[in-house]
Amino acid sequence: MTGTTTMTRTTGERELAELQREHGGPLFALLLRLSDGDRQRAEDLVQETFVRAWQHPEALCADAYDSVRPWLFTVGRRLAIDARRAQQARPAEVGDAVLENARVCADHAERAAATLDVREAVKTLTPEHRAVLLQVYFRGASVAEAAEALGIPPGTVKSRAYYALRALRRVLPEYATDLQ
Repeated sequence: MTGTTTMTRTTGERELAELQREHGGPLFALLLRLSDGDRQRAEDLVQETFVRAWQHPEALCADAYDSVRPWLFTVGRRLAIDARRAQQARPAEVGDAVLENARVCADHAERAAATLDVREAVKTLTPEHRAVLLQVYFRGASVAEAAEALGIPPGTVKSRAYYALRALRRVLPEYATDLQ
């Protein structure tokens, strides 16, 4: 890259355009892979990488490197890592469509009534089915753990859980979607 002087505090517009023409495509390809195919994020990272190049013309001296591409790739990679860490550090964003389809939480009285309904429905199950539901759904045991605790094979646990939920769906049709 010619024409870059260390006396200016930023990279010139012409030099920056030349950098982008020469290295923009490969840089975008790298950042697209690092962004798991998210084109918008990759484009933002490319732009931020070139902003850093504009701010640090001393790093782009051709005398120091055979090519500026390694410097650009390093900066871009670090920006991608920082963006991923920042994304993992904050809760996932929820769009309006998700909020519109979200189930409205019942108030305390409705939850209490639902609890009583479920308790009464569970009483209609056979003791074997109740025992499996207690282990798997209320205590959070895995199939293997429930099988060990109840002294029955894992296949029997799965079968009893299936039939118990099916029976509850018949007794509690208004809660059928919750019993999946």
